Amino acid sequence: MNTDSDIIRRSLERPFVFGELYDRHASAIHRYAARRAGDFAADDVMSETFLVAFERRNTFDDAIDDARPWLFGIATNLLRRHHRAEAKILRVLAKAPRDEAAEDLWRVAEQVDAQAAVGRIAKKLKSMAAIDRETLLLYAWADLTYEGIAQAMGVPLGTVRSRMNRARKALKNELGLGPVDEMEMDHGRFAAAPQNP
Repeated sequence: MNTDSDIIRRSLERPFVFGELYDRHASAIHRYAARRAGDFAADDVMSETFLVAFERRNTFDDAIDDARPWLFGIATNLLRRHHRAEAKILRVLAKAPRDEAAEDLWRVAEQVDAQAAVGRIAKKLKSMAAIDRETLLLYAWADLTYEGIAQAMGVPLGTVRSRMNRARKALKNELGLGPVDEMEMDHGRFAAAPQNP
């Protein structure tokens, strides 16, 4: 199987080959853009991401096999233009109505708790510095490792760790979950929460 780097390298001589990279990653870029800026902007961000990537394919570091961090970095930069749409979505989430008309009281209680949490999380995300929010969303929604986020944002790994730490602390404080104490696994992903014996 060809790596992303192989595809990009071959596309320099045969541009149509670049379509393979699109086929591999377009849906992930679209999902990420939709979560960040809404469905109405996702198509534009996705297509613009691949247009920019195509135009700059000769600058891609072909020592890196996976182009996802590069593509998510381009998408993140484009999403900055859609900041107003993102802020509007977060405002809507923060005001999510509570559904108290359901028959199952437990289900209603869970939905109300979840909606309240979504509202609080959305407010906290909206109030975060944009760089911390983008770092957290690349981790949570794009499923990038810390190393991938560092590549996508063009910053050192330590900067990603610092931003993630700030973002996690802010969310934990907002939700009243206590101090951050998770142990990191390989590639910057966290282990599952420990189970009570």
